Amino acid sequence: QVQLVESGGGLVQAGGSLRLACAASGGTISTYLMGWFRQAPGKEREFVAAIRRSGGSTSYADSVKGRFTISRENAKNTVYLQLNSLKPEDTAVYYCAAGTNLWVSENWREYNYWGRGTQVTVSS
Repeated sequence: QVQLVESGGGLVQAGGSLRLACAASGGTISTYLMGWFRQAPGKEREFVAAIRRSGGSTSYADSVKGRFTISRENAKNTVYLQLNSLKPEDTAVYYCAAGTNLWVSENWREYNYWGRGTQVTVSS
């Protein structure tokens, strides 16, 4: 059973940056599809970014493309999400997830393990 713990959230002004981290235990991240999702109050959980377990190719939601970057550091068993040029509409709880799919999925239901989330708040 994989346990995921997110960190790095906080309050930032519009245009600022944050780096989120997702530390995994009980499993090796290089053997999982790793994704980041977010959920704002009153809204559904939405896909942000994912990185494949094989080859490390990445995928991003259109709303964050060019501003966010997903990466992983296998030696630390940690996945990161770099958030740049933040906007107030990026405000949400950000969740890390791990799945067993070989391909990238934007459907949160296809991920097996979840962290508890970290709050990102962007002020205007």
